[in-house]
Amino acid sequence: MPSPPSPVDTSLKLIGNTPVVRLQHVVPEGCAQVYLKMESVNPTGSYKDRMAKSMIEEAEHRGDLKPNMTVIEATGGSTGSSLAFVCAVKGYQFLAISSNAFALEKLRTMEAFGGSLDLVNSPSGKITPDLIPSMVQHAKELAKDDNYYPADQFNNRDALIGYEEIGHELVQQFPHGIDAFCGAVGTAGMTMGVSRVLKSKWPQTHIAVLEPASSPIITEGRTGPHGVEGVGTGFVPPHLDRNSYDEARAVSEEEGRTMCRRLAREEGLLVGTSTGLNVTGAIALAKQLGPDRTVVTVASDTGLKYMNGNLFTNA
Repeated sequence: MPSPPSPVDTSLKLIGNTPVVRLQHVVPEGCAQVYLKMESVNPTGSYKDRMAKSMIEEAEHRGDLKPNMTVIEATGGSTGSSLAFVCAVKGYQFLAISSNAFALEKLRTMEAFGGSLDLVNSPSGKITPDLIPSMVQHAKELAKDDNYYPADQFNNRDALIGYEEIGHELVQQFPHGIDAFCGAVGTAGMTMGVSRVLKSKWPQTHIAVLEPASSPIITEGRTGPHGVEGVGTGFVPPHLDRNSYDEARAVSEEEGRTMCRRLAREEGLLVGTSTGLNVTGAIALAKQLGPDRTVVTVASDTGLKYMNGNLFTNA
């Protein structure tokens, strides 16, 4: 029986060291093995905890973030929940610029950690191409006040420091190598951070970035409304480095949502919509690679964040 983890002196030390599970039932026969790194077990249920911690702590180390300042960020909710969590532990105020287009559970989580909300209305309730840019612009205007520290997840390179830890953990968890890794991109920080580490260890590892087929800005140069929170921002994210990935793929949102329901019912894994895209993309890679190969992706967040919507109610 494995030893339980040692006690820790702060909840920030609960971030990371996440387990990996092999998918047994949703992957067809004759494919590569597909593994899911369960980032959904981080304190707020998302890999964004890693990014929030590194952005806040690097800013503290430089002296950019000082006591009594308020951290501000434009966020669909997962980043905001993570920043609100880290700020709560460290004693900072947090202001999220968000929208009614995102899950109510995420908005309530930010408030539960003591964060404040400034919502930009989406008349359709959808993530339209101009929604996130308008949220980012609103945050920039407010952040001109010196009392605010803008986390700026889309441009802040400190985010990659936290995400590289996923790559380092995967190197330890897969000592014999990983043939392919894929991830849906929002800021692109996670996939780029992991790619840095995997490519430095195993240059032949195939890295695929994924996006919703309904808003294929990377693969086709066009945008559109969609319902996959956290990805498909309507613009090519600044963190996305063309030299750090091998291909970009558009994945059907409906296939991703169907995969979420299958993961719950067939694998006992409750995950969000972007994870459905990740697993759908990973299985496509696994079909191409064939047996005796290894494909890895991540469970971006927990499906518990989507219970008020229709993700698990539509058959």
